[in-house]
Amino acid sequence: MSAAPVVSRIRVRYAETDQMGVVYYANYYVWFEVGRTDLLRSAGGSYRDMERDGLQLPVIESHCEYRQAAKYDDELEVRTTGSIVSPVRVKFSYELVRPKDNATLATGHTVHAALDMNGKPRRLPESVKSLMDRAS
Repeated sequence: MSAAPVVSRIRVRYAETDQMGVVYYANYYVWFEVGRTDLLRSAGGSYRDMERDGLQLPVIESHCEYRQAAKYDDELEVRTTGSIVSPVRVKFSYELVRPKDNATLATGHTVHAALDMNGKPRRLPESVKSLMDRAS
């Protein structure tokens, strides 16, 4: 991650864990979404604004590498950066860190396609390019 990341703070809730108090793996993707939403807001935009302007950004690729388990009541930071990878795709990168011991629990990324409201590919509008430039 080259740019300074946007940091989102999360506390692991009981409902996000299994019987052993370990976070269920799919929750990491939920936290990645929190990070990407916060990144867009910090740059002055939102998914709602993009949808209002006729743009959808569905996930077309996702990856998460789990390094250590997150557990019930852990305080976590989702550190998120974004970049434009083509005229029709954006990529968000994530690092999930437990600040109390600075342990990296997971890293990952998602790639999103730019679609119009009918589901057809489209180029990223200038407003989104500008937003991503501010976020990176």
